[in-house]
Amino acid sequence: MSGRLRGCVRALPVALAVTALLSSTACSSPYAGDDDAGARSEAATRAVRPVEGCGTTSWTDPADLSAGRTPARCQPGAPPPSPLSERRRLTLATGTLSAEYVAPLQVALDKGEFAREGLDVTLKVLPTPDALPLLAKGDVDALWAAPEAAVMNGVRGGFDIRWVAGNFSPGPGSKSGLWVRLKDGESAADVTMSGRRLGTMIGKGSVIAYPMEKALQRHGGDLARIQYQQLGSADVLTALQNGGVDSAWLLDPVWRRVEGEPGYAFLGGQPPGEPLGGLLYGPSLLADDVDAGVALLRAYIRTVNTYFAADYKTDAGFVGYLAKLLKIDEAILESTPSLRMDWEIRAGTTDRLQAAYEAQGVTAESASPLPESRTVNRRLYEEAVGHAP
Repeated sequence: MSGRLRGCVRALPVALAVTALLSSTACSSPYAGDDDAGARSEAATRAVRPVEGCGTTSWTDPADLSAGRTPARCQPGAPPPSPLSERRRLTLATGTLSAEYVAPLQVALDKGEFAREGLDVTLKVLPTPDALPLLAKGDVDALWAAPEAAVMNGVRGGFDIRWVAGNFSPGPGSKSGLWVRLKDGESAADVTMSGRRLGTMIGKGSVIAYPMEKALQRHGGDLARIQYQQLGSADVLTALQNGGVDSAWLLDPVWRRVEGEPGYAFLGGQPPGEPLGGLLYGPSLLADDVDAGVALLRAYIRTVNTYFAADYKTDAGFVGYLAKLLKIDEAILESTPSLRMDWEIRAGTTDRLQAAYEAQGVTAESASPLPESRTVNRRLYEEAVGHAP
């Protein structure tokens, strides 16, 4: 067994069950990657035309990593629907339906934005490891997740999957991220992280490895010099508070429980302006029906422009609507800053993620980093907003 295959088995055991099914679809998409001559030829046949309501503000340079970058935006209601000639049923998998970052999908479904494109979309709750082989096989059309280590190992093993749209970055004032219990004599500016025990819901191989590495490096630690303790979502904060772990990655709105409390310090979170997740497509929308793939993105982008263009939590009525839609407490939803919804993907994000996965030891030793052409595809959302690169 090769080192590459061993890496896939270790990080994504379910991959082997569908490897044979991928041989006929891998890299066959007209948007599969610039390193494929057939893909270049077919992609050239898809005309990118100007889109009403989407001008120069509907695209930003992927190389712009500035924290203050204004996310791409079209006018509300844009891009306008362009219904498919025949209705298409799509299944979109997501790990949860109640988290705030899933709100654009829930709103698009509830407000009929998918239907306006001729799409009958079903949101199905599935953990990423279970959804990945279904996505690669075509039984699931899209996945709302992140390019985690399991995804990278799946692509390396033959899965025809691309990250095609971003989701969000934290809004100003957010403190979702790495928190630590201070020891005697320590302060937020002077914390030693080497050897600390870290509580996290996902453990190794999550996209939080990248921002966590940056925070650790500022405090004398790195991903290889901390101890990981995987905990349930309800147990992470409890373990931090009772001393079971001395650091933890706290999400919205959990970090509010320790903010301002003596003995705790926030060390850093997701980089502002850089989404770390979003929509992943498999062969169903990368190759079999690209029109439907663009239509799905068009509905998603229109929802962001119409309902999440700015600080959406300043609208009390909309917050109440979201709370009911997501089935979460309105006061909890109001307690954290609005997410900065962002459909674009920054240049080099998957490179930085893969470097962090390697530092954690969740990548096969013999595996080379995947080039962005095999992990990311921006052409579909560019077509949706009428931007010709």
